[in-house]
Amino acid sequence: MPYLNQYILDKVVDGSFVKEHFHELCWTLTAKKNYHPEGTALPSKDAFRLWCLFNYLSEDSYPLIMVPDEVQYILQKLLAMTHLEVGEMDFGEILSTMSPGLSVWQFLELVASPKILQGISRESLSMAIQDLYEEVIQDVLKQGYLLKKGNLRRTWTERWFILKPSSLCYYVSEECKEQKGSINIDKDCGVEILPDRDGRRCMFCVKTTTKTHEMSASDTKHRQEWVTAIQTAIRLQQSGSRSLHRELQSRRREQREQREQRKAAREQEIQRLAELQNEKERQQKELEHLREAQKRAEEAIQQEQNRHKEQQEEMQRQLAVQLREAEEARASMQAEMQLKEMEATRQRQRILELEQLQDHLQEALAQEIRAHRDEEEYRHAQAKLLMQEEEKLRVLLRMREEQMQYVERAQREKQELQQEMEMKSKELQDAQKQLEDVRENRERADRDVQVQNVSLLNIYTIIQT
Repeated sequence: MPYLNQYILDKVVDGSFVKEHFHELCWTLTAKKNYHPEGTALPSKDAFRLWCLFNYLSEDSYPLIMVPDEVQYILQKLLAMTHLEVGEMDFGEILSTMSPGLSVWQFLELVASPKILQGISRESLSMAIQDLYEEVIQDVLKQGYLLKKGNLRRTWTERWFILKPSSLCYYVSEECKEQKGSINIDKDCGVEILPDRDGRRCMFCVKTTTKTHEMSASDTKHRQEWVTAIQTAIRLQQSGSRSLHRELQSRRREQREQREQRKAAREQEIQRLAELQNEKERQQKELEHLREAQKRAEEAIQQEQNRHKEQQEEMQRQLAVQLREAEEARASMQAEMQLKEMEATRQRQRILELEQLQDHLQEALAQEIRAHRDEEEYRHAQAKLLMQEEEKLRVLLRMREEQMQYVERAQREKQELQQEMEMKSKELQDAQKQLEDVRENRERADRDVQVQNVSLLNIYTIIQT
C-alpha cells in the first residue's frame, strides 16, 4: 500500500477515481488467502474497514506492521466512539506482546478478541469502526445535522452536513443520497460565532471569498465542535496539508523517533559511563605497572647506553669502510649510466626508423585497398555487361521465333495457292509467277534465318568465353 499510494493512488486526480473500490479489490485478493474468520470474527465489512485503517497507519516498510503506539491509538479511538471509558481497558498487558508490531491479520484477531469486545456490543463496535473509517480514511472531520439558512428564500432547513478538509457538503438526510450543495474550504475562508437573533440560537457562519453561509446547531456544545472542526479544515488548507490524520500520524511518528533517540542517548550515556569507569581502573593498573617498568627501564637504559657507546664506535669504523665502497660504486655507476645513455640514443634512432617503415607500410596498404576497390568495380562492370548481353540474346531468340512463325505462315499461304491453282487453271501463269515470288521470299527468309542463327551462335560463343 505505501508503494501504491506513493506512485499510483496519490497521482490520481480528485473526483476521477474511487479509491475505496480499489481498496475493496485488494481486500478481496488478500483476505481470501490470509483471513480465515471464526465464529466470533468481525463482519466482512468491518474487517475491510479495519484493514484499510491498518494500511493507512502502518509503517512504510515491508512487511507492513503497526507499531504498538498506533495500535493503542486506534483502540482508544474505537473505545471512545463506543462511549466506553478508556481507563477501563488495560493496554499494558495487550501491548506487551506486540513487539515490534502486529500484522494486519493479527490486528483483526486482536480487535475481535474478548479482551476488546468485553462490554461492547457488536452494533456499537460496528458503528464505531464505520465512524473511525470515515474520519481517518475518508477525511471526514465532522458530520451531523445543522439548520442552514437558504441563500435565495432565506428560510431555515435542516440538512445533514459532512465536513472534509477541502469542502463542507450538505445533504437532505444522513443517507447522503441527494446532495443539496457544497461549500469549498480554502485558506481564505473564515468561521465566526453569531449572536442569537430572530428566535435562532447557537448560530455561526462560514465566510468564503464570495458568500457567507449561516448555520445553527442544536446546542452550544455542538456549535463549538463545528466551529473547531471548520477552523481545523481552514488550518489544514493554510498549511498545505491534505489530511488531518496524516499530519497527526507524522507527529506521532516524530514523537516515537524522538523517544527512541532519547532512549538510545540514555543507553549510550550509561554505556559511556561504564566504559569510563573501566578505563579508569585499567589506567590505575597500568600506572602501577608503569612505575615498576620505569625502575627496570632505568637499569636497562644504563646498560643500553654502555652497549650503545660500543656500538657507535663499531659503526663509525664500518661507516668509513662503507664510504670508501660507496665512492667506488658511484664511479662504476656513472660509467654504466653513460653506456645506458648511448644505448638509449640508439634505441630512439631505431624507433624513428620503425615509424618511417610503418608510414610506408600504411601507404602501401592504402594503395592495395584502392586497387582492390578498382578490381571490385571492374568485376561489377563485367557483370553488368554480361547481363546486357543476356538481354540481347533473349531479344534475338524472340526475333528467331517471330521468323519461324513467319515461315509457317508462308507455308500455309503456299498451300492455299496450290488449291487456287487447281480451282483456277486459267490463272495458272499468274499463280506460277506468284509461286516463284513466294519461293524467292522463302529463300530470302531462309537465308536471313541462317544468318541470324550464325549471329546467335557467335553471341552465345562470346558469352560462354
